[in-house]
Amino acid sequence: MPLTRPEKFLWCAAAALAALAVALPSMPQDPGYHQFADARTLLGIPHAMDVLSNVFFLVLGCIGLVFHFSGRLAYPNAAMRTSGLVFFLGFVLTAFGSAFYHLDPNDRGLAWDRLGMVVAFAGVLGLLAAHRVSVRAANLLWPTALIAGVLSVAWFAATGSITPYAVLQFGGMVMIAGALWLPAHGKGPNWAALIGAYALAKVLEAEDVQVFHLTHGALSGHTLKHLFAALAVLAVLVPLARRHRPQT
Repeated sequence: MPLTRPEKFLWCAAAALAALAVALPSMPQDPGYHQFADARTLLGIPHAMDVLSNVFFLVLGCIGLVFHFSGRLAYPNAAMRTSGLVFFLGFVLTAFGSAFYHLDPNDRGLAWDRLGMVVAFAGVLGLLAAHRVSVRAANLLWPTALIAGVLSVAWFAATGSITPYAVLQFGGMVMIAGALWLPAHGKGPNWAALIGAYALAKVLEAEDVQVFHLTHGALSGHTLKHLFAALAVLAVLVPLARRHRPQT
């Protein structure tokens, strides 16, 4: 069966991102990235607020998995169901990877943090394809994105360059925004809420120190970043949730 126009758009965008990841110059991780505003030790836990705030990823990811396996999500097709599972699992993995990283922030720990994130991101792209393109596109896109994401993190760990990872992350969000003009196939995520949660999380990450000062040392931007990034789960969970538990 020939490719549809939305599928051609999707694969052209994916090919463009792959080309950029290879062609763009190497960009090293800024060493200052690891210098977070809130370095307090609480209950014997270093950088405690940035470590403990990963509970939001864990709780919301687990809620998503419970809804997924209990049949309480009305997925319109099997590809969205698989992508949803990858998405929720990615948040659980991010909770552990990010907590490990924030105990002692360095490049090695950051690689583990990003591994969980690329799983969640692969799920997002699969959800997008299943909702706006086609089932077969979703079945190809999420594993492709997962492999590309893992390779981008491995490249960062081996060379110190964040170029492929940055292209995947930011280029992928541009792909999502660009695909929203396509018609929806049944129920799907609230894409505006998901993009909004991501954008707010990135702003809070960039304004880590300023938020820490504004809250008089109560909360940093990075701590709040974890909360708002985790809320992206609700952008998938709420629109797909069944009003009544399915009969067994």
